[in-house]
Amino acid sequence: MRQLKFIAIAALFLLPVLAGGAAEMRFPPPDFQTAYKIPDLYVPPSASSNGMWDAIILFLALAATTWMVFKARSRKGLFILSIFSLAYFGFYRTGCICPVGSTQNVMAAVFLPDVGVSVAVLSFFVMPLLFSLFFGRVFCASVCPLGAMQELVAIAPIRISPALDRTLGLGRYVYLGLAVLGVATGSGFFICRYDPFVGIYRLGHSYGMIMAGAVILLLGVFVARPYCRFLCPYGILLGWMSRFAKWHLDIPPSPCVNCRLCENSCPYNAIDMPTPAHLVENPEIGKKRIRGLVFASPVIILIGAVAGWSMYEPLSRIHPTVTLSERIAAEDAGLVTGDTLESRTFRAGGQTTAQLNAEAMGIRDKFKTGGAWLGGFLGLIISLKLIGLSTVPKREIYTPHKETCFSCGRCYPYCPVEAVPKRA
Repeated sequence: MRQLKFIAIAALFLLPVLAGGAAEMRFPPPDFQTAYKIPDLYVPPSASSNGMWDAIILFLALAATTWMVFKARSRKGLFILSIFSLAYFGFYRTGCICPVGSTQNVMAAVFLPDVGVSVAVLSFFVMPLLFSLFFGRVFCASVCPLGAMQELVAIAPIRISPALDRTLGLGRYVYLGLAVLGVATGSGFFICRYDPFVGIYRLGHSYGMIMAGAVILLLGVFVARPYCRFLCPYGILLGWMSRFAKWHLDIPPSPCVNCRLCENSCPYNAIDMPTPAHLVENPEIGKKRIRGLVFASPVIILIGAVAGWSMYEPLSRIHPTVTLSERIAAEDAGLVTGDTLESRTFRAGGQTTAQLNAEAMGIRDKFKTGGAWLGGFLGLIISLKLIGLSTVPKREIYTPHKETCFSCGRCYPYCPVEAVPKRA
């Protein structure tokens, strides 16, 4: 009788332990005693494993393009270099390392602690900018694989109105601002994530991105280089450097005969015509207008900053944590049916919904500051554009616009002055 009591008491204490052990196993453990063999883990080589060689090839390509633009003045040579750049930097190196994408690496090193940038990536970011500072946008001429692909398909380009061109070109500044905001808030590298041509280089991507690349290329048949002109954030930096270029592509190499052939041959609206006499105004009137815009600029910037701050909530949805928090809340409230991979992963983890919401709230606060900076930046750009439009520089011949000219050499074959020395 005493033995039965002892067994009963022992079982009473062991039962919770046994029950707890069973509860700990949330599902039956897998059977590893099968014939299945776990494959070896494949680790792809680093994309920057040839980084220094890529940097050397980039320098040589920039040097060769510069020679083609200034000495050979050969559109055909630039075209051949475009094919090489597309083949090597695009399809062989699958678009990485890319100076356009390296912008984010540099920004991450600036904004995020404990994040650095390799010498190879930094050289990809800096070299095209330095060449632009001295020789104009030779990188865009035939070295950038994104530009090269669009240049090759631009077989029937039309000219859109300069006003529409400038308006659509503001999209680049919005994209650059969002890219900086994404990196600074830890939301991700949007330039690489939404690169429309990576799927083509790598022969594989999401259906949406491949379709985006195909649409841009199809559009590029008629509207030359739409990505470069209306979206490329790195092109903004190149354009800024090119404005101060010591040397730049010129047409023609000797006195211009004002035949307008170069202007009509350029599908990028990158050749400024001689200033019409009726637009030449009294300098004092222009100075007065500029002073008014300069005084109005702080107001425009402030309006932009306030507008950006007020947009913090929709802007914060670019961050995956905020998106997940809203998704979990919608699922719990029954506003949506089913779940997503992210919500299932969250529920299988140890983080509570309250912790997730608190983290999302902190991220939204960051977007208040980031949104204000983004709005202020766009306000500054609008102010500078208005000031630029209010000035009418006096030009007597057709001149490539340093900021927007891609130095592609499309105008060379159309210039009669250019052709005379070659016939001689």
